[in-house]
Amino acid sequence: MPTLFVIKNCDTCRKAIKALDHKSIPYQVHDLREDGLSAPLLEHILDRVPVMEALNRRSTTWRKLDEEQKADIDANKARELILAHPTLLKRPLLDTGDEILVGYRDGDYDSL
Repeated sequence: MPTLFVIKNCDTCRKAIKALDHKSIPYQVHDLREDGLSAPLLEHILDRVPVMEALNRRSTTWRKLDEEQKADIDANKARELILAHPTLLKRPLLDTGDEILVGYRDGDYDSL
């Protein structure tokens, strides 16, 4: 069963949920704030999505980080930051089992 990684108050996440519901696609929701993010789960995601693509530099969490934390960001530092602050993960993320779709725009789930 696909897993949709979200933050419940995110408008784009809500659109993704509506799209899956409209298509009657069964899925489970993993709220990054409520359910957290373990190191093995992050590695599962990053096996399919490059870490720098998964890092959300437009998030409120990113903007609240110290300049020192944001400076000289590389893959290892991005991993550590995402693990410490799961809301730095771009969302929604839909793990279909075969691939992980990052973000959501109308029509993204039409092929499911």
